[in-house]
Amino acid sequence: MSNPTATNPPAFAIIKNRTRFFGLSMDECIQAFFGGNALIAVVVLGLITLFLFREGYDFFNQNHHNVTVYRRAGLEYVDIIRQKDTDHAALSRYLSDIRLRTLNHLLKEQHLPLATANAQLAAYDDFSANFADAFDPVRGLLSELTETCTAIKEQFTVAENKKTERDQLLAAGKSAAAAQVVINDIDFKVALQPVIGRLPEYKESIHTVAERITAALSTAPALPTPELQKRLERFKQLARDHVDQFAETIRQMEQWDYSKPVSFGAAFTGFIFGREWLTASFWQDWYGILPLFIGSLMVSIIALLIAVPLGVGAAIYVNQIATPVEQRLIKPAIEFISAIPSVVLGFFGIAVLGTLLRAVSQTPWLSWVPGFPMSERLNGLTAGCLLAFLSIPTIFTLAEDAINNVPRSFKEASFALGANRLQTILKIIVPAGLSGIISAILLGFGRVMGETMVVLLCAGNRIAIPDFTAGLGVVTQPVHTMTGIIAQEMGEVANGSIHYRALFMVGIVLFFLSLAINYVAQVIVRRYKISIG
Repeated sequence: MSNPTATNPPAFAIIKNRTRFFGLSMDECIQAFFGGNALIAVVVLGLITLFLFREGYDFFNQNHHNVTVYRRAGLEYVDIIRQKDTDHAALSRYLSDIRLRTLNHLLKEQHLPLATANAQLAAYDDFSANFADAFDPVRGLLSELTETCTAIKEQFTVAENKKTERDQLLAAGKSAAAAQVVINDIDFKVALQPVIGRLPEYKESIHTVAERITAALSTAPALPTPELQKRLERFKQLARDHVDQFAETIRQMEQWDYSKPVSFGAAFTGFIFGREWLTASFWQDWYGILPLFIGSLMVSIIALLIAVPLGVGAAIYVNQIATPVEQRLIKPAIEFISAIPSVVLGFFGIAVLGTLLRAVSQTPWLSWVPGFPMSERLNGLTAGCLLAFLSIPTIFTLAEDAINNVPRSFKEASFALGANRLQTILKIIVPAGLSGIISAILLGFGRVMGETMVVLLCAGNRIAIPDFTAGLGVVTQPVHTMTGIIAQEMGEVANGSIHYRALFMVGIVLFFLSLAINYVAQVIVRRYKISIG
């Protein structure tokens, strides 16, 4: 008797063989579907990459032109003088800080009335005013040179716009109209002569400034405490260094050459290492990403310092310790956080969290905490707390999956050898799932680095490198981020302008940063697997 299965295949096999689409079997259709999705993802990623580079690649050419105009119009020359004025203003603020500290001492330690305290500071106020006014002889000259160089730059810009207009008319075949466009080219050597020719006047003025500063320092009064006096002595030394640098400023001005070529590398390093992001300025626009990068990194680190212990700790508790009832309660609650719109969290940060943190920081018994009391409610700490809240679901979910994938036999073997639950978790379960936990942390890092609305609303949006001399108190200073600057300024820029290209360059930096984070994650996971093996 013949075997029926040899001649009569199962029904599902008949259906499988007969079900074909466009000449493909079911398995081939499924393979094509998922393979097509992967291909679409690769194509979309490639298109995004091409779009970013197409819109941003010309930035460095434009920035090179921008810096070249800055030099040829004499703005660079005037900024040599302006930097000394900026330094003098910073020293004046130092004096103001000393006065505030002294006033607080008189009010809180000596319990003097406000009027009496201010009366005792009259000599200090005279000294401070004399120092602040010492730079006035140069400020007048600086104002006049600023107006002259601004006019030169404006004339050059008008000439460049006229050339563009003429080229467009010629391209359109309107030769007659193009011939009527009047272009007034600038001879920079002639135009800058009134600026460079005033160097002797600057030398005389800066000599007067040095004498005034020296005279003001001799009238500095004694302060009531050794700590305050130490600060004042520090100020005196800084002021003397400030005066000593005048000779170097004169040397730079004497050696300055408007015709010296600007290297292309200067345009690149000016973007990567530039400390200023200044746009729509009447004087000079700068596109330096460093303060934005530091702001993004600082806020992300704050967020991870909060989110990693909470997220990983919650994952370990839910997977290894919690009862089924607790698991059904905790997991949905944490995962629900990811459904909250980030803009809602941003509003919460503005209206509630920022105000609450600032109120808590005013508590006298917390004055020992670095950065307390906070001067502003919207800062890196406020944004970091909210970003931590946003990243906890990502870290928790992926870390919990990594722990859940640890073979059960590891746990049973540990218990069989006499280890307790805590020893098993810390020495067996966590190390076995460490690669997945690290991946969860890195993906959480990518999540907070790419967040926009929370940092735009709650980070304070101050484009400046934080003052790291404040120690851990730096976290309470306002910052701006790379994602925040794109969201804030992209809607206001002209298509194809240098500002437009600069924002796309920031996007390219974010793109490469994401690639670097993923690469580091893969390297860590690979090395850990090798070490485990």
